[in-house]
Amino acid sequence: MASPAEPCAAPRPKTPAETPATLFVCVTCRRAGDDPQAPRAGRRLYEAVAAAQAQDGGPDLRVVPAECLSNCNRACAIACAAPGRWTYVYGDLDERAAADILTVARLFAQSADGIVPWRDRPAALRRGLTARVPPLPCA
Repeated sequence: MASPAEPCAAPRPKTPAETPATLFVCVTCRRAGDDPQAPRAGRRLYEAVAAAQAQDGGPDLRVVPAECLSNCNRACAIACAAPGRWTYVYGDLDERAAADILTVARLFAQSADGIVPWRDRPAALRRGLTARVPPLPCA
């Protein structure tokens, strides 16, 4: 039986700033009862987060729309990802959580391994974690 893949042994960046984090926001998420002619809930969430990011700035984080994070039962969904770090996927969010989403994404971006302790997460992100994916191993 093969042993689990080891994380990349290649030299890692010295600081998280050398590998900016990406916050993916699912723009195709929809909520039951939403007007089908109105922008989807995921699009509204992305716009709220992008607007908050534009106000606050911060080169350590990119906010990117994603077509689908396949977390449909927990809409709206986001994912925090960066090379060499754990990836976190959260659900059950809406545009009122934009500031909290940026807070957790910045904590993620400042972390060398991507791990954001539960106690450090804003309340809206403590209960919505749906997945934590380990970093990819070296090829």
